[in-house]
Amino acid sequence: MAKQQTSPETRSVRLLKVGEQVRHILSELLARQEVHDDVLSAHTVSVTEVRMSPDLRHATVFIKALLGEDEDLVLKALRTNTAFFQREVAQRLRLKYAARLKFLADESFDVASKIETLLADPKVQRDLRDQESDG
Repeated sequence: MAKQQTSPETRSVRLLKVGEQVRHILSELLARQEVHDDVLSAHTVSVTEVRMSPDLRHATVFIKALLGEDEDLVLKALRTNTAFFQREVAQRLRLKYAARLKFLADESFDVASKIETLLADPKVQRDLRDQESDG
């Protein structure tokens, strides 16, 4: 059987779809507290994004502990239970290869907060007003 040619757009759509499926599975596992871990049971964890490698063998999982509490402890607990998560994702997705999961803290919320703080600065507000009046 001939190998199908896939365009970069098709590959990226597939990566996004699989990443979203992995995100849903992990979110469900955490919400239902199917992981028997005291730290994860005590915290509400949001899976904000999953980025898949082009070969679908690696997944980078971005998480945010709600209220930003004990994020390091939550990450450590997730990393300790990585084998459980990988097994569950593999069973539910039924892909050719089980993706290796890597958990990282999602810092995009912190960056957005810093940007908002900068934009609220009176000097920046003045510059923005000056720029609007010139344009």
